[in-house]
Amino acid sequence: MDITVHRPGELTAADRLAWTALQSKAHLNSSPELANPFLSPEFALAVGHWRHGVRIAVVREDGEPAAFLAFQRSITGVGRAIGLGVSDCQGVVHRPGFTWDARELLRACGLVMYEFDHLAGGQEPFEASASGSFASPVMDVDQGYETYLGQLRDQSPKFTRTTLAKERKLGRDHGTVRYVHDERDPEVLRILMEWKSAQYRRTGRSDRFAHAWISQLVRQLFHSRSDQFAGVLSVLYAGDVPIAAHFGLRSERVFACWFPAYDPAFSKYSPGLILHLRMAEAAAADGIAYLDLGRGQKEYKDSLKTRELTVSEGWVALRHPAAIGHRVRHAPVRALRNTVLSRPEFFEPADKLLKRMGRIRSRKKE
Repeated sequence: MDITVHRPGELTAADRLAWTALQSKAHLNSSPELANPFLSPEFALAVGHWRHGVRIAVVREDGEPAAFLAFQRSITGVGRAIGLGVSDCQGVVHRPGFTWDARELLRACGLVMYEFDHLAGGQEPFEASASGSFASPVMDVDQGYETYLGQLRDQSPKFTRTTLAKERKLGRDHGTVRYVHDERDPEVLRILMEWKSAQYRRTGRSDRFAHAWISQLVRQLFHSRSDQFAGVLSVLYAGDVPIAAHFGLRSERVFACWFPAYDPAFSKYSPGLILHLRMAEAAAADGIAYLDLGRGQKEYKDSLKTRELTVSEGWVALRHPAAIGHRVRHAPVRALRNTVLSRPEFFEPADKLLKRMGRIRSRKKE
């Protein structure tokens, strides 16, 4: 293998086209996860605009690009998946049948370790070092929206009936319900980010949009437009008022759900669920194969999903002091977090405590 490493601005137009071509053909080669927009060159280059240490490894065989790996590298050689913390799909984008040695790849990239938390399926050289695997629910719409809705009615008849009834009641109470799949008004994006920040604070979670680089990244991706990749702002209106919105990324065949939020004043109508059903309908019409709801156990995901993908968490490392030190610092925290998230007897009390703390902080600010 011939492996070269590039800064984002050094990647040639030919290599970008080859990278996109590998993703475009992924669903034909039994590797649909590789078509995820978080694995696209556009996402890697956008992160590189706001984060230091972004690099892209290009692996060539017989002079032709065979694989690409985007990552972030610290000065000590610790590597992290591109956009770790906000990216919902990570790994090597490669041609069919391509195999690699994980540690050989690390050495070529100047890394002592590579850390991931949403590793796509089929990445065996990295999966061998994973510390855990987790479900990532998806909504299959490749057979059309009516087929998806039929599956939903079969598996969750009460949920489907109730959600559609709430949509009708919303229209009766607040005017015509209108859905815009690809809203281009940046003011609505600002409203969504405000809703999401409030939700993070209300539930005691860390506010991602308090980090300037994440806010800037989302705004940049909102303006990204091509046939192969786009940032999509989907909005549910009651009358002329936005009541729920979602910002996500799409490739040719995969719609990656990312930041959903709604106005709490309309919570009794379940506007977030209505929004996701409308998103599924529009995505099916656009030729999308599935909507990836992302890792994490949530009641609404269980209600909407048709199946689950598997993503992995962990790191592959060389025997090096920097790699050992990183694992010593981070492994216990990660293990504790995953234990809490995976066991209801731990998660439910922790979730209630976080929400209580969020309410206390909100009252103090008032």
